[in-house]
Amino acid sequence: MDSIVGSPRKALWSATLGFFVGFAAVALFGPSANRFQQVMGLGPLALGFLVAVPSLSGSLLRIPFSAWVDTTGGRKPFLWLLNLAVIGMIGLALVARFLYPTHLSYKSYPLLMVLGTLSGCGIATFSVGISQVSYWFPQRKQGRALAIFAGIGNVAPGIFLMLVPFALSRFGLAVSYLLWLCILATGTILYALLGKNSPYFQLLKKGLAPTEARVRAHELGQDLFPTGNLKDSLRISARVWRTWALVWIYFTTFGGFMALTAWLPIYWTRFFGVSVEHALMLAAVFSIVASLIRVAGGVLSDQLHEGGENTAILALFITLVGALVMTSSRQFELSVPGEILMAFGMGICNAAVFKIVPQAVPKAVGGAAGWVGGFGAFGGFVIPPIMGFAVRNLGQNGYAIGFITFIFLALFSLSMAWILKYAREEISPHDSSARSNEGPVAREPDAIFRVDRGAMGTLSVEGPASPDIYRKVK
Repeated sequence: MDSIVGSPRKALWSATLGFFVGFAAVALFGPSANRFQQVMGLGPLALGFLVAVPSLSGSLLRIPFSAWVDTTGGRKPFLWLLNLAVIGMIGLALVARFLYPTHLSYKSYPLLMVLGTLSGCGIATFSVGISQVSYWFPQRKQGRALAIFAGIGNVAPGIFLMLVPFALSRFGLAVSYLLWLCILATGTILYALLGKNSPYFQLLKKGLAPTEARVRAHELGQDLFPTGNLKDSLRISARVWRTWALVWIYFTTFGGFMALTAWLPIYWTRFFGVSVEHALMLAAVFSIVASLIRVAGGVLSDQLHEGGENTAILALFITLVGALVMTSSRQFELSVPGEILMAFGMGICNAAVFKIVPQAVPKAVGGAAGWVGGFGAFGGFVIPPIMGFAVRNLGQNGYAIGFITFIFLALFSLSMAWILKYAREEISPHDSSARSNEGPVAREPDAIFRVDRGAMGTLSVEGPASPDIYRKVK
């Protein structure tokens, strides 16, 4: 009855693989959108929406699918998202094979938008994987496990962007989409074979009562359990102004990261006349640097006093300097370091945000993380059309002037980070004393559930669990 299929290690690598290949469609969709524009006669604004549309589903679906994990485990939501991405990739492969270039016209634009939305579903596997991996690993091992999951997965866009130029030049658009479809389908199949729910959800499926399943799953090494109150957590966190301050900051940095991953190939080719191959390599460098530097951002957030806020302020200053350089630069040699500065700032700040979340909204950590991760990533959909609007109205110089968007975003985000730093509420001595006297399991409704998210959004749990999202069994 207690036989459990799978292991924490297999769960980690299967989820990491699924998240990694979930980025496959997005990496190819951006560069191919540039080719679609040439034959469809799309304007800069329409092109901006087209390259951004995968981020729409990839960001907003994080919230409901993360909630779904708490009711069924991560396997089913993960497979749904990957299969939706496969459907989108099949459609795009058929478009590239049978419609591109002679039969592709402006009338095909809605079809490409729908297929791009479906292909972006793979991005939303991030929130599902975070929860699934957290359920499998005991708290003392969660930080490392989630660092591996988020770190390897977030490097995917950069790696795929490096492969795109070779694939397009060697095989052409139709065969490239077929190859990307094979990568995504293979990853989906491997996840279906290897990905398993944590012991608690497996025991529930075997017919055990929730209470008994918790106890037995805890004996098997599981520390975190859902309470089914995510709706309450979302509602409570939505009423806290700090949640929306963090949403804005994450909108700027992670949404900006996703937006520039899609927009930079267009910027380099149209503004400086760089070849498609070199433009994709430059975009890949941006993506990889921003992803890897997130580790340093998590370490810095852990080391500094008021580390989350101070790290975010430092990172946003770096982002601001990079945006100023990109806005004013008309020289290739100056724009490259500007891009790198923005990658550094965005990557570091992405880690700092999730360090702040549990401190800013301690009574509804899960709900706050859902709002921040979902609506913050929504920037990947909103920002590219704004950049395209600048090009449409300002001509060639609009490619540079469009980066003024990031100047305003960084300035406003800096003000939010500064307010968060000085509006921080400390736990009173009375609360601390009361909490220490409660023992290892907090039973009061206002017990604080402390979740530290370090590098790349890594999760570790300390102290008593609140009824917001997870309960620790002792």
